[in-house]
Amino acid sequence: MMEQLSKFEDYLLNNLPSSKTFHPHFQSALEDMLKAGGKRFRPMLLLSVVNSKNPLLVENSLPVALGLEYLHTYSLVHDDLPAMDDADLRRGFQTLHKKYDEVTAILVGDALNTHSFNLLANAALSNDIKIELIKVLSNDGGIDGMIIGQAIDCYFENQKLKLEQLEFLHIHKTAKLIAASLKMGAIIAQYDLQLQEKLYNFGIDIGLLFQIQDDIIDETQSEEEAGKTTHNDNFKNSFINLLGLEESINAADMLANKCEDELNTFNTQLKESLSKLLFKYLHRHKK
Repeated sequence: MMEQLSKFEDYLLNNLPSSKTFHPHFQSALEDMLKAGGKRFRPMLLLSVVNSKNPLLVENSLPVALGLEYLHTYSLVHDDLPAMDDADLRRGFQTLHKKYDEVTAILVGDALNTHSFNLLANAALSNDIKIELIKVLSNDGGIDGMIIGQAIDCYFENQKLKLEQLEFLHIHKTAKLIAASLKMGAIIAQYDLQLQEKLYNFGIDIGLLFQIQDDIIDETQSEEEAGKTTHNDNFKNSFINLLGLEESINAADMLANKCEDELNTFNTQLKESLSKLLFKYLHRHKK
């Protein structure tokens, strides 16, 4: 697992986007949030699935994994904007609109979003597989996934949603891109359609768990501990605001246990490959 992560980090640093311009800081802004690190969770999910079936395909999968990281990073840049969360800190560093300006942050997000699909289109994979990958990422990162989740999140600030509405919001805003990461890895590895869907549904549960955990972290950790702006969800539809801290922790415990049970139903290679990645995350809300 560490070898895959190291390989991905090297690939990222050697393939940073280039604006080829005389703009005084746009190139630096393009690179900042990518170089700032992060869990690299989505690309590592994809690579873990590929590695479980065909390790020789990991190298050719790196551009796709990087495209996932680009799209996820764009969503963070935009999520931090004044019109949305107005956050000061991301991945332990100043957010782009704070370090540079709001226009730069918006355009960096646009650039990363667009270039993610360029990376997929130019990966050394068959055209049939690349079309399927683009379909999945554009759906779950787009209007039927992350975007509608963001729209609901912003529109319904200061309005308490029902639990099923809150779950819909966060399944779309957060979980679908995690589910897409697993399914895209299965598409590259050429796992059968049944397993692709099983992995996708598993990803929805993982993503919902992650959101509950993030809400708990926002409530219980400082900015220094979390590496991002915390105590910023007072007006948001969070699980903490709806259920309270204790019930949110209970919900996270139940979902983490469900995910562990689901993980045990996969074939040995897939289970081992994903377990190495997921072990430190499933119960992170207890730290």
